[in-house]
Amino acid sequence: MNFERVKEKLNILADAAKYDVSCSSSGSDRKNKNKGLGDASKMGICHSYTEDGRCVSLLKILLTNHCIFDCAYCVTRKSNDVKRAAFKIQEVVDLTINFYRRNYIEGLFLSSGIFKSPDHTMERLIAVAKKLREEENFNGYIHLKSIPGCSDDLMYEAGLYADRLSVNIEVPTISGLKLLAPDKKHEDFTKPMLKVKNELIRYKNERKIIKSTPKYAPAGQSTQMIIGATGESDKDIMFSATHYYKNYNMKRVYYSGYVPVAEDNRLPAIGSQVPMLRENRLYQTDWLLRFYGFAVNEIVNDTHPNLDVDIDPKLSWALRNMQYFPVDVNKADKRMLVRIPGLGLRSVGKILQARKFRKLNWDHLKKIGVALNRAKYFMICDSTNWQAKDLEADKIKGMILQTSSGKFRNQYSNQLSLFTSN
Repeated sequence: MNFERVKEKLNILADAAKYDVSCSSSGSDRKNKNKGLGDASKMGICHSYTEDGRCVSLLKILLTNHCIFDCAYCVTRKSNDVKRAAFKIQEVVDLTINFYRRNYIEGLFLSSGIFKSPDHTMERLIAVAKKLREEENFNGYIHLKSIPGCSDDLMYEAGLYADRLSVNIEVPTISGLKLLAPDKKHEDFTKPMLKVKNELIRYKNERKIIKSTPKYAPAGQSTQMIIGATGESDKDIMFSATHYYKNYNMKRVYYSGYVPVAEDNRLPAIGSQVPMLRENRLYQTDWLLRFYGFAVNEIVNDTHPNLDVDIDPKLSWALRNMQYFPVDVNKADKRMLVRIPGLGLRSVGKILQARKFRKLNWDHLKKIGVALNRAKYFMICDSTNWQAKDLEADKIKGMILQTSSGKFRNQYSNQLSLFTSN
């Protein structure tokens, strides 16, 4: 092996892979067997955090950055003047094993530019995973990026060796895809998604009858959307994400702020700010939809197509729906408790348990961990010491902003002055 050449490839192809953020491993339960290497049980990957607080990582690379497509948003598009490289299958296998033995990684995240054809590229990705599993007896986490347009047979085979599969939808809408990637078809993305969904359903059904049924993509599938490359509203993005959750059983949809990488009149100019705050708000909305029981049209709709910059989406919803507040924390059901700004799922669970034994007051709620700086405007409890009465939504918003802090605060500090100048 030419170590200098492999090192050069690693620098090129690891750098090219950094734009893909969909590399969590939640849900995988592949366990070590036959005294093999690695164990993906209860692990998160790529500097994710496990349930017990551990931070773990993976080798995140492209098989190659050669590509036959010319997608405007992609750094590896064929018209871009970048240094190209390609790993041999055995080189990726050796890197993974050597990095694992040195405790650098706990798994592999492998993607690729599309060279020759989707099927040819997917075959090589599968070959890496197959060698790791069968020849190296590697039981660590493997995430393979599914290649849009590849065959159903290859998607099935990939799921036998990978813990998670994902096809990046990239652009949230069909019109945006036609604008930035005219060579690609929307069905090329959704076809492999549908195959994975159906195979996961089949596996679960067969597993009930035959316990020895081979596992199929135990961590499910995910996808990623680029945010800010085209003119989609937050409503367009979240309705699209909801569609993929509902129709393709996505484990996660990831939102990646567009990083300007080329001069193109269809895209934001080089040097434009990456929409990190917008990305953060979309993740918060995604969380509300998946875990808090919100419907997408409650948060974004025709009259409110974009998320607020200065406040999180749950607080925004509450301020627009003051008719539901204040909520009595000693009587309300879980559905309404989780909608109170400042109350998370853990706090709600503690409240439901604690109120079985006594009525709760402000001191109890503070000890539970409720963020009273915002929650107090939206609830009442067993106390008359302080209650917000007859406050307008704008007034509440201003009072909360005056006492709030966060890493994105400087991005909307000018808007805050509108509330504090009087």
